[in-house]
Amino acid sequence: MFEGKLGSLGGLVAAAVLGASFPACAEPLLHNFNPYAESRGAANPPVARYVTSVGRRSFIFDRLAVAPDALFRFDGDDEVWVLEPSPAPGGGKIFRNDAGERVLQVTSLGGLTLYIGTPEGVPVSIQGDAEQLLLPQVIPDRIMLQRSVQASDRTSRVAQHAVTFEAPFYTPATSPLFLDAITITSDALVNLGRRKDAKAFLSRLDKVLFVTGAKADVGFSGSVLTITLAPGKGFAGRPSSSRITKVCLKR
Repeated sequence: MFEGKLGSLGGLVAAAVLGASFPACAEPLLHNFNPYAESRGAANPPVARYVTSVGRRSFIFDRLAVAPDALFRFDGDDEVWVLEPSPAPGGGKIFRNDAGERVLQVTSLGGLTLYIGTPEGVPVSIQGDAEQLLLPQVIPDRIMLQRSVQASDRTSRVAQHAVTFEAPFYTPATSPLFLDAITITSDALVNLGRRKDAKAFLSRLDKVLFVTGAKADVGFSGSVLTITLAPGKGFAGRPSSSRITKVCLKR
């Protein structure tokens, strides 16, 4: 009964505040596959797929789309991370996400080390080049409505009460960014539902509101989580799941 009520409420809210939709990002293509190549040397393509030496987890590292920043996405995940470079001790660069977390380090010789999930880091090897990571194009309204209802339902279940998702200010041109932000925010909130230190925040959360502004931001006041988007900045125009999580846990 509880889930049925949440589904109906999510549908009503989404229908009231949303009117466009977008397709899922096309999967980047893989060319010149070589599982034994090393991730070092000037010949590394600017957009490439790599795989970790432990766990064999693969990802795309895109240093072309938003240079000097870079884009990063694990294969099979929805989220694209925007990484900002800074000089590394001894040369090379450290790439961090918008929450300040170290994600990758690139040596002066081109070798890569991944730090997600381990402070010691895991070496990675290049598999081959890949296509750039891009936001999707606009598609029929029903997809946006469907994704919004799903986001509301998923978050409501982990919060154990109704949580609405509202995006009243999007336009056809900004709709891909709004869809991406809705998906990333929903994933972050669902993951918070597995943490004991997030129970107080989730008990207060009633609404997730998406607005536009000069830069990407996250705020929580009363019972409303506000996600500020900056259209025209691509993936950098919305906060990452790590930044959303960081803000929520402070409340």
